[in-house]
Amino acid sequence: MHEFGIAEAILAAVEQRADGRRVRRARVHAGALLRITEPAINHAFATVADGSVAEGAQVDLVIVPVRLSCRSCGRTAESADPFATCPECGGIDIDTEGGDDLVLESIQMAEAAHVPGDPRRDRGNPF
Repeated sequence: MHEFGIAEAILAAVEQRADGRRVRRARVHAGALLRITEPAINHAFATVADGSVAEGAQVDLVIVPVRLSCRSCGRTAESADPFATCPECGGIDIDTEGGDDLVLESIQMAEAAHVPGDPRRDRGNPF
């Protein structure tokens, strides 16, 4: 399953951004040409994130469509299906652009269970 390699790349980006803090959720934009689904990437991510700051975190996947250009009729379109045919003529002589991106858009940190100090009197350390 190629999802494990993608999950490892996502985990590396999450760990770098989290800087040691626990992560609850990650939002990822993935191109349609990567051919991944949210259930599959979450299964792979759960496996590779075991014991890390992202253990138990959920991956929200946003599929970025691929841009198609038909050589037969000249039509351009976008599609979330990496094996799409031309929507105009049904042709398969198609050039593709994009759709292979993998971008970590955001992460959501887990809330801290305890924050030291007195919340009524703590004004922070001025030094």
